[in-house]
Amino acid sequence: MTLKGMTRRDALRAGVAGAAASALPLVNVHGQTSGGRLAVGFWDHWVPAGNEAMRAIVDDWSKKNRVEVQIDFITSVGNKLLLTTAAEAQARQGHDILAFSTWLVQDHQRMLEPVDDVMGRLVQKYGKVNPVSEYLGKVGGKWMAVPASSGSQNKGSAARIDLMKQHAGIDVQAMYPAETRLGPGADQWTWETFLTAAQKCNAAGMPFALPAGTFSDATDWIGAMFRSYGAELVNAKGDITIRSNDKVKQALDYAARLFQHIPGEMFAADDATNNRALIANRSALIFNPPSAYAVAKRDAPQVAEQVWHFPSPMGPAGHYTPHLPFFWGIWNFSRAKPAAKALLEHLSQREQVEKLVAATDGYDIPAFDTLTDLDTWSTVGPPRGTVFNYPVKPHHKAEPSIAFAPAPPEVAVQMYTQGIQAKMIARMVQNKEPVDRVLAWAEREVEGFNR
Repeated sequence: MTLKGMTRRDALRAGVAGAAASALPLVNVHGQTSGGRLAVGFWDHWVPAGNEAMRAIVDDWSKKNRVEVQIDFITSVGNKLLLTTAAEAQARQGHDILAFSTWLVQDHQRMLEPVDDVMGRLVQKYGKVNPVSEYLGKVGGKWMAVPASSGSQNKGSAARIDLMKQHAGIDVQAMYPAETRLGPGADQWTWETFLTAAQKCNAAGMPFALPAGTFSDATDWIGAMFRSYGAELVNAKGDITIRSNDKVKQALDYAARLFQHIPGEMFAADDATNNRALIANRSALIFNPPSAYAVAKRDAPQVAEQVWHFPSPMGPAGHYTPHLPFFWGIWNFSRAKPAAKALLEHLSQREQVEKLVAATDGYDIPAFDTLTDLDTWSTVGPPRGTVFNYPVKPHHKAEPSIAFAPAPPEVAVQMYTQGIQAKMIARMVQNKEPVDRVLAWAEREVEGFNR
């Protein structure tokens, strides 16, 4: 699969402060193995403490293994990570290990070293990997990269406790308490319940800030909603099912009703619009990782202390929460593959994941279900436990999801980049086009991706 340009996932991250691809000093070490050198390009984390924790973990590993490690934290500002990936693939030289954002493992699959041996041991120890990481990290049944906790995120609900209770009559803390159980009302947290809440909060002047453009935040929540209705545009075999699947019409009908209560300007929203609305006390709910909460904690603590995170609503075909994973891949031109695999296996152990999650106040999401019980998610606050339900946990009876799965990734990434589902909604809601015309348009667009 060859991408035509940058993905929305990479566009999402443009805008964070930081220098592009600044190299850190070499970590010179001594330990038990025969030594060697390893060059690693990690993603430059939003949370600076995430980089510091990563460096400490690698330093400790390298001292014990007599491997000289060069670490670069590569920013995604200006698409630096994307450009670095493309340049190294073309030149067949650079880092041994590199961070790959959501779709890029599929893009560079032929240049990556299979890691079935590493993943086999991790799966044996920690159990199954979440389905999104498997969908994107495997090619032809082989693991081509290791799912990374660093940078991986969910985009569930981030709602105001007070506003949801006052205007919608929903106690989100009671519904999803900071405990391994579901509270009253969780079994009724459906898209229809969500629509009623959106209507009431909008009438009270605190609308849900739901972007509906072609940026990632819009694509992600809309994709989960479509999936929860069983509204696949392309199935796993690559067959286009837009007009033959009545559930696509159901999802569009729902969206048309929902957007009667969402501000019209959200069709032009970018990935910062929803964050700003929550932080500025102008919205009762957004779909986002805890990054908006973290900024509010710093700039608007009176807002932050009222924010609670919990899964997206469920639909008639299932319960899905948007998930965007990062991966660590090893270039097949690397001369240090054994050391690279050893380091990635070390970084994936519970002890290291726990340190990384703690350093980022719970932002990072591990790929294994058995690692969603770490203490950090219980202690972050105020309010204490606000991110307890941010990871998808077994008792949620939900599943991480990425927009346009289960379509073949080479087709799904094009639909994702173009924001096809959001454009379908915009044509119905803004342009007042009949549903059959919208479906015909979408079918033509997707047919073009298959050529």
